[in-house]
Amino acid sequence: MSTRAVVIGAGMAGLATSILLARDGFVVTVLEKNDRVGGRAGLLEVDGFRFDTGPSWYLMPSVFDHYFALAGTSTEEQLDLRMLDPGYRVFPEPEHAGGASEPLSIPYGQDAVRELVAELEPEALGAFDDYLETARRAMDMAEESFLYNTFKNPATLLGAPVRRELPELLTWLTVPLEKFVEESFTHPLLRQILAYQAVFLGTDPRRAPAIYHLMSRMDLVEGVQYPMGGFTAVVDALHRLAVDAGVEFRLEAEVTDIAVAHGWSRGVHWRDADGQRHFEDVEVVVSAADLHHTETRLLPERYRSYPERVWKRTSSGPGAVLVMLGVEGELPALPHHSLLLTKEWGENFDAIFGEGVALPDPVSVYVCKPSATDSAVAPEGHENLFLLIPVKGEESIGGGGADGAGDAEVERIADLAISQLAEWTGVSDLERRIVVRRTLGPADFVHDYNSWRGGILGPSHELAQSAMLRAGNASPKVKGLYYAGATVNPGVGVPMCLISAELVLKHVRGDRSAGPLEVDRR
Repeated sequence: MSTRAVVIGAGMAGLATSILLARDGFVVTVLEKNDRVGGRAGLLEVDGFRFDTGPSWYLMPSVFDHYFALAGTSTEEQLDLRMLDPGYRVFPEPEHAGGASEPLSIPYGQDAVRELVAELEPEALGAFDDYLETARRAMDMAEESFLYNTFKNPATLLGAPVRRELPELLTWLTVPLEKFVEESFTHPLLRQILAYQAVFLGTDPRRAPAIYHLMSRMDLVEGVQYPMGGFTAVVDALHRLAVDAGVEFRLEAEVTDIAVAHGWSRGVHWRDADGQRHFEDVEVVVSAADLHHTETRLLPERYRSYPERVWKRTSSGPGAVLVMLGVEGELPALPHHSLLLTKEWGENFDAIFGEGVALPDPVSVYVCKPSATDSAVAPEGHENLFLLIPVKGEESIGGGGADGAGDAEVERIADLAISQLAEWTGVSDLERRIVVRRTLGPADFVHDYNSWRGGILGPSHELAQSAMLRAGNASPKVKGLYYAGATVNPGVGVPMCLISAELVLKHVRGDRSAGPLEVDRR
């Protein structure tokens, strides 16, 4: 008889885990509280517009390639990827209030990026080459020794990759990323370009360890790609592979608790859309739900490894106000990805990661215009815009709505960002050209995904919450209970969610190796 497994949550990590377990011989059932798969990688369709409401940057292609190979296929078979050039455009805060920004495009390819750096700070070109080289070495070491490691074998932390980089590693772990960048570069915008990636890890660059400068290699050397159809296409690909592998999906199936007997997981209780209660009797339980929700709501108190007192000393990543706009006419100033960066961005980080600090005006904003690449996401003659304004992970900020009907603070922040976008890009009539407007706020993430504090990512990647210091993928107290997703090891982002699925498989197999699993290419 095959071993039975249940996966809680059909987000990226839940889908990815179900595929690997099913291919390994498990009979897998996925229980999802919402009426669709994808989790935070959501889709909103309004009047011919298709909005991704979650991830939008396709980085770390090697992780996708490896995962799809493990799943018995390839990235080429599953996704239609387009390389973006420019990868993104940076709009620095204008010199004078009310004026337009002077944007800087980040081109595709290391040679082109070097030319840009030579224009910004010619005397730092050698330092930039060194920076990218150490980023490569840090990335290689991370993949070989940290990202795919269950940390069940301490000897893996003393292997050749770590020993090779030990002198540099001590610096990378003890020096904050922002300081690490400032030691080599003086141009303020170049400094921001090299440090901003910490925000994608849910972390203040003033607190993130410098090892995360490896992120610069991803967008400045490997480039930024886009899967046609958006990240919905990634969700659809994983869903297809799961169904093909025999995974059973039950939607609108809310897990209410995990059954534990004598230290072993015995299954889960769940409730269907009609309120009927059910019990799934299985040998293996994988929670791809938010770890805080799993530990403090689904597990019996005596079996909680991360009870509420642990979360009181845990640093949250950011929340966000998301703004989806359908705009009439073209917006040529905006490429596929844009960053609006304020001069005093420390004030932004204080508001996001500090206590009781109001969001400043102006704010740093991420803008995605997928209609620059994909005509299917907007009606002809229109543009599709997605704005992400990082805010504090705080449910009280509220939730969003349609056409300005969300909670007051969410809509105020949305108005601020829209007005700022119009001003900085010189599109004075942007607001009157908006034909569709939808917003989401931290309260929506609590309601829809049981997100801790309404955060969009999970615990931030400070040193004390990274690698072996982050919550692991196997419950320390309950045998047969495993964790996947952005709130556990190795961390936030779609590539990390795919790796977390592989880490669950390693735990189940008893595999204590450090690197990626070998792919059976039969």
